[in-house]
Amino acid sequence: MKDTPFIIPLFIPHVGCPFQCAFCNQKALTSVIRPDISLSQLKREIDLFLTYKKKPAYTEIAFFGGTFLGLEKEVILELLELAQSYINNGIVDSIRFSTRPDTITVENINLIKNYSVKTIEVGVQSMDALVLKESRRGHTEEDVIKAVNILKKNQYITGMQLMVGLPYDNEKKSITTALKTVELKPDIVRIYPALVLKNSPMEEWYLNRTYTPLSLEDSVNIVKKTYTLFLANNIKVIRVGIQASKDLEEGTEIVAGPYHPSFGHMVSSSIFLDMAINILSKCKLHNEIDIHVNPSSISEMRGLKNCNIITLKKKYSLSTVKVIADNSIDKDSLSINNNKIFKKNLLNNYVKNEIQA
Repeated sequence: MKDTPFIIPLFIPHVGCPFQCAFCNQKALTSVIRPDISLSQLKREIDLFLTYKKKPAYTEIAFFGGTFLGLEKEVILELLELAQSYINNGIVDSIRFSTRPDTITVENINLIKNYSVKTIEVGVQSMDALVLKESRRGHTEEDVIKAVNILKKNQYITGMQLMVGLPYDNEKKSITTALKTVELKPDIVRIYPALVLKNSPMEEWYLNRTYTPLSLEDSVNIVKKTYTLFLANNIKVIRVGIQASKDLEEGTEIVAGPYHPSFGHMVSSSIFLDMAINILSKCKLHNEIDIHVNPSSISEMRGLKNCNIITLKKKYSLSTVKVIADNSIDKDSLSINNNKIFKKNLLNNYVKNEIQA
């Protein structure tokens, strides 16, 4: 499979979900209202997305937003048959979906085994019992462990979706969740900051001051640590932050919380700043420095509105900080004065200190 497949996203918000989690307002996250699943509408969406496909690419039909294996069996089979028809015609390569951990059972896996499902993502959010309870998830850490083991035994590409900043969560608990995730060895991970959305239980808690969301700065700080932990353990992080949408951009659905359309970029930029500081704190400095990075990492090194450059100049009394594109540098590393550091090396700087604490 190619690293970046062409994804055809089909959103089925709340469908199959037995609960409304405390953070959840699926309409806000998908901009879709669909009380009933219409196969004809889904087919139109698939066909529309296929018109955007400009060259041959590995293509997946992806069911997101609801709890896929929580649907009625007849509906699961109807959706898979629809997707499979495109695969049988050689237009699409595979199917992926997201679901709750407590819906991943041997019975349900047997139900889908004859279809071209390759990737299954598990909505985990946290591995802390109190956080799961207060967030109204309705599942346990044991459900997650069982689900991941079933998926890996059946050789699915296994994903885990995590969320930081939920009620009763904190930095140490988020890192502990990440450590437990590493132990399960998923293939891919998504990391989201918890947002207070309109018409969600957390909106009520926020308004009556029983819940306080993370600040943007704290959220970036926690997520970069969990991200680095996964990177150091060769687990691919395929998304950091909520996918931007018109409603989120206009602020019509977010009541509070660490939303930023460039949240993933901010996390990566913060890591690049830490890498630079790690090297510069050990060097004899002059007034000017050159930072060599891969061409694809220039904007991450500079930071939004050159914030990293401004920080380095102030911290080390530098007159000039140049960011130089260098194809010999890996995209997850940087070099200053022939001293190179990789993102995953920062694990020693902060994650291990949290573990020991």
